[in-house]
Amino acid sequence: MRIYTTYGKFQSEMDSYYKRTGHKLQFVEMLMRMNDKGLLDTVPPRFPVHEDALSLSDEEFDKIVDHIPISFELQDSMSSDIGEEKIIPQFYDVFTIRHPRFTRAYSHIHNYFEIDFVVKGTATFRFEKEEHIMHEGEACIIAPGSSHDFLIDDDKTIVYTICIRKSTFESTFVSLMSHQNLLSGFFRQILKDENHSNYLMLFTGNNMECRILLRKLLIESEHPDEYSNGCCISVINLLFANLLRNYSKTIAFYNYEIGTDFSLVLQYIQHNYQTLTLSSLAQFFHYSEPHLSTLIKQNTGSNFTDLIKNLRMRDAKNLLINTDRKINEIADQTGYNSADHFSRVFRQTYGMSPAAYRKENQKETPFIPFLSEEGE
Repeated sequence: MRIYTTYGKFQSEMDSYYKRTGHKLQFVEMLMRMNDKGLLDTVPPRFPVHEDALSLSDEEFDKIVDHIPISFELQDSMSSDIGEEKIIPQFYDVFTIRHPRFTRAYSHIHNYFEIDFVVKGTATFRFEKEEHIMHEGEACIIAPGSSHDFLIDDDKTIVYTICIRKSTFESTFVSLMSHQNLLSGFFRQILKDENHSNYLMLFTGNNMECRILLRKLLIESEHPDEYSNGCCISVINLLFANLLRNYSKTIAFYNYEIGTDFSLVLQYIQHNYQTLTLSSLAQFFHYSEPHLSTLIKQNTGSNFTDLIKNLRMRDAKNLLINTDRKINEIADQTGYNSADHFSRVFRQTYGMSPAAYRKENQKETPFIPFLSEEGE
């Protein structure tokens, strides 16, 4: 049987129970308790759309969230393996909720991607055998199949949780993941692997653009019309692009099989690829060269040589299109010992010389005709 309540009523019951007993309940446990007390509805409550919701303070917007309906299929037992059909509504690919406060610790896994974004306050993120206190502005992207838990122990913290179907992630967000960017490569390679537990952590500083996009996701998740799902997909694309554009340098990785420190290797490669060799990289991080080669292939999908070449070519294209630097200057800046060597590799990669690529792709400044007073 499908039952309904609102975030505000649900959270009020959670708060009251915890303050009265000192104990916590899980989400399903509280819903069953509310059902026994006759506090649930069989008809969804109406959620009024607020036109000024995006301009409110976090506290004011949270009061609006209190009126958003919660829909759930009542069940007799709990499971630590949560399928997307239990959380994400039918016909939705992206669904956003406010994470409940004062829940009992209960590690679980699910088959969809989860993004937890701390808008205000602090929360405890538990992942496998480690624990991390997340602060305002931190976001965590959890891969399917990863055992984790997320706990909020005060009534002021605000956390929004975005749920994305795995099939949707692979098909809809492929353009974002296809950038020739080391972090995008890691994101694409690792987070699709359900055989190992993985997550990404970012720190955004809680900028206004991210908060507005999160609010739009929450509101659109409650718009039951034919445009709602498409809007949610568009907004999550904007959020991902914002995170990769502005906060990729704050990313921390986790791969349960190889340990957390490999993220440092990837970032070191990205920042030093111009002069880096496999030997110097292995020596710096105290890996053997064969083992390091294997790790790079596992986590980026490329071998070391191709990875370095791709990073060089990516920056070379950017410099050719967006600057007027000479070919020999670009060759030097991207780590080549001569303009001839650089041009040869560029031609092999893109089928044309650097000069031809620049001529074909460089953006021209638009011509704006000067109008004399007589010609106005």
